[in-house]
Amino acid sequence: MTEPAIEAPLARWGRRRPQVFSALAWTLGGLMLAFIALPLLRLFASASPSSLEGAASSRSVLGAVRLSLQDAGITALLAALGGVPLALLLARRRFRGKGLVQAVVDLPLAVPHTVAGIALLFVFGRNGWIGSLAEGAGVSFFGTQWGIVAGMLFVSAPFMVNSARVAIESVDPRMEQAARSLGASPWHAFRRITLPLSARGILTGMVLTYARSISEFGAVVILAYFPMTAPVKVYDLYLQQGLAQSAAAAVLLLVVTLSTFLVFRTLASGRLLAAR
Repeated sequence: MTEPAIEAPLARWGRRRPQVFSALAWTLGGLMLAFIALPLLRLFASASPSSLEGAASSRSVLGAVRLSLQDAGITALLAALGGVPLALLLARRRFRGKGLVQAVVDLPLAVPHTVAGIALLFVFGRNGWIGSLAEGAGVSFFGTQWGIVAGMLFVSAPFMVNSARVAIESVDPRMEQAARSLGASPWHAFRRITLPLSARGILTGMVLTYARSISEFGAVVILAYFPMTAPVKVYDLYLQQGLAQSAAAAVLLLVVTLSTFLVFRTLASGRLLAAR
């Protein structure tokens, strides 16, 4: 076989390879998308209009959803208050044990959340290290909103810290150095240069923290079963009344959380500002 005759099939295969790769990507990506979407679609299909109306008119369900939204917002603010300074240190400073600090930040992502709840109970419970001191001051974490926020904050803090760290690392440090050389203090350089340029990443971290906090169950249910957040309420309905009633409450929670998440995500990405 001549050399041109050999090269022709190879050339056709080379031209076809992008199409094969694209088809493979669509197939595997479609399977992953179906894996995510099908359970949610089946959940929506299982809730009848009457059961949805009953869930939407239930004071206990609405109260649980309201509590989740409120405490998730508080958690996001607390995460930003403590997470952004920690992210700044991880992004801009070199110090001994930095890798260990980063590992500790990421640890809640690997710890089972029921384990996290038990660990939090040892610290924030009535006889815990901090809980016992707080009880003396009239503040209780066990079975209160403080306990809910503590559980939410533990599992969602890595999203805030890591998102803010990546955003700060993307800011050229030479801009900060130039401001310092002109007499700006570290706080002034951070407030006028680093913070505005990394604001979108920080807001994204707050949105992810908010979304993760709303969905938290394991850590919250151990530290504060009551008052019930929305995920705990769905679980309680499942135990008490079965799958149908819990499905209706789950759909209601899903609609509310997805709506707020999309709004906050849009605000964080700057699309609304760009549209103006």
